[in-house]
Parts: sequence; structure tokens; C-alpha cells
Amino acid sequence: MKYETLQQWVDEAQRIVFFGGAGVSTESGIPDFRSVDGLYNQKYDYPPEMMLSHTFFMQKPEEFFRFYRDKMLPLEAKPNKAHLKLAEWEKEGKMTGVVTQNIDGLHQAAGSKKVVELHGSVHRNYCMKCRKFYPPEYIRDSKDPVPLCSCGGKIKPDVVLYEEGLDNDTVSGAIHAISSADLMIVAGTSLTVYPAAGLIRYFRGKHMVLINRDATPMDSECDLVIHDKVGEVLGSLT
Repeated sequence: MKYETLQQWVDEAQRIVFFGGAGVSTESGIPDFRSVDGLYNQKYDYPPEMMLSHTFFMQKPEEFFRFYRDKMLPLEAKPNKAHLKLAEWEKEGKMTGVVTQNIDGLHQAAGSKKVVELHGSVHRNYCMKCRKFYPPEYIRDSKDPVPLCSCGGKIKPDVVLYEEGLDNDTVSGAIHAISSADLMIVAGTSLTVYPAAGLIRYFRGKHMVLINRDATPMDSECDLVIHDKVGEVLGSLT
């Protein structure tokens, strides 16, 4: 019955916005952070939160890139049914924006163009000295423990690390997309990472739907809650 309700709301909607987290990409083989088999429950010399912090990047760049190359560069991953469905809706004119906490670029790979990347993207990397751009393959394949620019500067992935703030223009774009939607689908996120999770409170539309494998702090505030895999749910819709 929940699937039928969601299908009806999608059919009626004219401005759908999607807010997604790590659970959207797990069906593409990319591990999330907080589930039983997520990164936070794997064993490293340092906790992932520490290794993905600005301080750690500056003080121990070799350790940072060892972890980053190992766990944050799944360049072989392919879009799943969730990514493809959202791109399809955008092409039909129903999807007005995807707001994602993910940095894997899979929404764009599926064909979505109206994507707000709150935490940046592994596909953009810049020299901290001269701002020259480098693709992710350069980071992955560099023989140097810390990838260096041709000018000798250190290259930094364009991802928001712990201790770093979100880009103001990116946040504004997310707020605009969310506040102008009539249907909002929140999916694959624990809604515990702020300030990103707080953005869904800007929604003023008709229905808010939550699709997540586990319960979240926002379950009681949504009009429809489906505890299932995001790809399976969206892939069943037309």
C-alpha cells in the first residue's frame, strides 16, 4: 500500500526534490559510514572521522591519502536503479533538483544535471597552490604518497572534510530547491549529519517521504515512511 501511495504522489507532483545520503549508493557497492558494515565499524589506525578531518589532512597527508584512495575513490561504481529513476524523472520535467550528501558523482553519471553536492565531489581535485584541476584518476594512480601538482603544490580533493564548513552558494542552491518543491523524497540517510540534515526543514510542499533501511529521528515528521532499500523502492515506480 505504501508503494501505491508513493506512486500516486509522484504522479501528482510537478516539482519533486530528492535529498539523499550514503544509503543511495550502497546498492552500487559503495559502503556507507554508520551501518554494521560501514566505514565507522572497520578497523584502522585512526577513526575514519579523524582521518577525514581538515586537521588530519594537513598534519598527516600520507595517512589521509592512504585511506582516501582505499575507501573514498570507488571510480568503478555504476549508478543503480535509484540514480537512474531520478535522472528519468528529471528528463520528464518532474524532478527539479537532487540534493546529495554523497561525493561519488553517481547522480551525474546516471544523467541528472540539477544536482547540488553538499559535501563536494571526488571528481574535482585542485592544487592548493595554483588551483590547477586534476581528475580523480590522477589521485588514484599517483605514485607519490601525497599527490602533487606540476607546480609542486599539494592537491586536495574538492570534498568537505570534518571541521570544514559547507559552501554558502551550495547551501543556498539546496534551500531553493527544497523550499520550492511540492514533493520531497528523503532517502538513504540517517539524518544525523548537520548542517546537511537540517536543510530538509525548509520544505514547505505537500508531502515528505522518507525511504531508509533503518529508522531515523525524522520518521514521525514524514507523511510516508518506507524502511527498505532506496533502489528497490524507486526502481518499482514509473
